[in-house]
Amino acid sequence: MTGLGTQELNDYLAAVFPEAVGYRVEAAAEDELRVRLCVGARHLRPGGTVSGPAMFELADFAMYAAVLSRIGRVALAVTTSANIDFMRKPEAGRDLVASVRVLKLGRVLAVGDVMIRSDGSDAIVARASLTYSIPPSDRKNGGLA
Repeated sequence: MTGLGTQELNDYLAAVFPEAVGYRVEAAAEDELRVRLCVGARHLRPGGTVSGPAMFELADFAMYAAVLSRIGRVALAVTTSANIDFMRKPEAGRDLVASVRVLKLGRVLAVGDVMIRSDGSDAIVARASLTYSIPPSDRKNGGLA
């Protein structure tokens, strides 16, 4: 099983995850994957800041995309563990950009870190660590170590 490139990921995610409106994979490389969340009114909480659940959703979506970028079309890869630290308020009126580093890709689990920033800023807004389970049928076919 082969991984997916940037356009293939966007096309596949749009097909299997149509409710994920506003997300776009910007780059899928061996060492990092980047996802943009086009922040809209539904992502805001009172006071005009991006809500914690919206940032968590971005982290989870980005890790899912990173796993798919490595193992291919595996719709049933699922989150088994997640932890997020909210570090500062996102900058008003800016999209959020998540950068994912896959730390381990095994036969059973994928582990990664996600750093979320306001577009155009180097300051980290949130940091998440996630683990994904790879379904058994895909483990056999994936050739993963």
